[in-house]
Amino acid sequence: MVKANYEYSQNLLGTIVSLTIYEANETAVKAVFATLKILEDKLTVNRPLSEVMSINMAAGKHAVEVSRPVFDLIAQALQISLQPNCYFNCAIGALVKLWQIGFKGQQVPTDEQIKQHLLLTNPRDIELNTDNHSIFLKRKGMQIDLGAIAKGYIADVIKEVLVKHNIHQAMINLGGNVLTIGDSPLSDDKNWHVGLKKPFSRNQELVGIINVNNRSVVTSGIYERFFYQHNHLYHHILNPFTGYPLDNELESVTIISKSSLEGDIYSTILYGLGVSKGCEFLQRHSNLAAIFLLKNKTIVLANTDNFYFQLLDKQYQVKQY
Repeated sequence: MVKANYEYSQNLLGTIVSLTIYEANETAVKAVFATLKILEDKLTVNRPLSEVMSINMAAGKHAVEVSRPVFDLIAQALQISLQPNCYFNCAIGALVKLWQIGFKGQQVPTDEQIKQHLLLTNPRDIELNTDNHSIFLKRKGMQIDLGAIAKGYIADVIKEVLVKHNIHQAMINLGGNVLTIGDSPLSDDKNWHVGLKKPFSRNQELVGIINVNNRSVVTSGIYERFFYQHNHLYHHILNPFTGYPLDNELESVTIISKSSLEGDIYSTILYGLGVSKGCEFLQRHSNLAAIFLLKNKTIVLANTDNFYFQLLDKQYQVKQY
């Protein structure tokens, strides 16, 4: 007998946050959305008041003490950002604000503006003090931006909240960051069925279905936030080395991983690497799986032995790396 399906949603984190659980537990649901609001207030850079914005506003002036969760998340983001030739950079905030892609005032900056703002994106200019959990941005105008990982981090925290309230079958969807908990009661194979969106589809069409169990599914795509100028598409996934949107053969990268934070981090990194180098990277990281959607309607699956992908759109050709 299939358990009842309880759906809850709110507009938070700049998107629709939805929660599907299979046991009636209003206490757990209230705890989830209260936690979401607290974390949004700490991590957002789209409002003047947050812990992250307090750090940014003090750039070049003084260090700012923050709560332990915010400090630990920034420390983890910084550790990744400092890896050689890494396409993930938590210090990219000044460039993000310059482009404003997906927000009012989006524009194509001049080469000189981009050159100047690139000087403000060196992660080595972020100074952490573990004694008092303070963070200092050495250059005036620097900005930390956790937009690439905030939803993944929050999804993982929400999972902890649900498990604490004895919810062991659930699906969390933070605007495309999907995290599944336990087995699905909806299917015979006990897998959750997560849709893979068709890029630039106006009707929420799906390319396929990803069948996973107790995993995170995170997609980074050029169709999420973009604009056109002079018939050229400019999207929000910026190249931290050039300051311009990344330009390669990909429309999206989907990461299947244990944690949603991993999915956020590595979807950005692998998008920057592209298919060939991305697949080589995955050979050294067997804990991650990926689905690459190419502009030429090819889908490349890598490390996908532990889940099943069902193709729905026959325009695409599937290849196994």
